[in-house]
Amino acid sequence: MTEDGSGQDDDLSLVDPVNARLRRLPDWNAVRAAHVARAADIAPDATLASLTREKASYRGIGAQRQLTTLFAAAVDQAYLDEICELEALDYLWLGWPVTARDLSGLAKLERLSFLKLDSPRNVTDFAPLTRLPALTHLFVENAKHMDGLEWLAPLRDQLAVLGIEGSLWTMQKLASLAPLAGFGFEALCLTSVRLVDKELTPLASCPELRHLICARFAPKARFEELKALRPDIACLWFDNYDLAIGA
Repeated sequence: MTEDGSGQDDDLSLVDPVNARLRRLPDWNAVRAAHVARAADIAPDATLASLTREKASYRGIGAQRQLTTLFAAAVDQAYLDEICELEALDYLWLGWPVTARDLSGLAKLERLSFLKLDSPRNVTDFAPLTRLPALTHLFVENAKHMDGLEWLAPLRDQLAVLGIEGSLWTMQKLASLAPLAGFGFEALCLTSVRLVDKELTPLASCPELRHLICARFAPKARFEELKALRPDIACLWFDNYDLAIGA
């Protein structure tokens, strides 16, 4: 991602197998094979399912208590409320778009370790995500009503990987990374982000941080400053800031 927001640089990170591991990207062939048109079509012994809501096609999914992995898209409030009954869930991918407004029911998912929330256009309160006791991997993409990271404070010592990112066409505006100072995560993903204050030094105080997968959202000097403080962090822009994308 260039400083002017052109959005081309982020593609580089997506082909990296380390990045795929950190993001816990799934076997998409298995996900496609598990896709169903209606909740009623989910096999009673299935632990993986994929369902895009079409009208009321989600109804009954809350009874599929054996599910541990779910890929759900077009999730409105009623669909989300049923998902929140799936107490065995470990991995939940809420795909574009999420139109539900209230995330508080997710606190029931005490085993959930991975959550991706894609384009939560109506959510104004993200604090319920901090009440998931097993959560280690959290990705929030294209959150229209989030411009600060202060709400993440309760997850300071819990998260292994955090992603706060924009989409292909929309930049995620973040005022500052200062609220992340001292976090214990191994990886931080900030692609398609516009960082207002351009300061990266708060990340120097994150003792376990080893991977910064981010937009080129600050001047070269700021990346050099962070590298000098934390040469143990891997970041594309430390040594390739002037890389010509697509050359």
